Amino acid sequence: MSASGVTAAAIAARLSAAGLRPRVGEYTQFTTVEAEVPDTLSADSWREVLDAVADADRFGLVATSLNGRTLWAVVRKTVSTTGDVGGPGYQR
Repeated sequence: MSASGVTAAAIAARLSAAGLRPRVGEYTQFTTVEAEVPDTLSADSWREVLDAVADADRFGLVATSLNGRTLWAVVRKTVSTTGDVGGPGYQR
């Protein structure tokens, strides 16, 4: 598992421990963690949730009157700085 995958899995585990149901998504350049946040989440649970997503590169909360609140976090995958990263003919 990649470093971003490990970090995302740890975030997801902490969100789950706080009572949320996280979803993890793998993409080419990053890994995401999303979870619906109930209106009834306690202040202590909010602190746990915020501590968990603080390990991500970016995080936020989308709140709408139609879909409720969705917490999201993004962990970037590291890009190799060795080898043929730029493709054939690429010069630094």
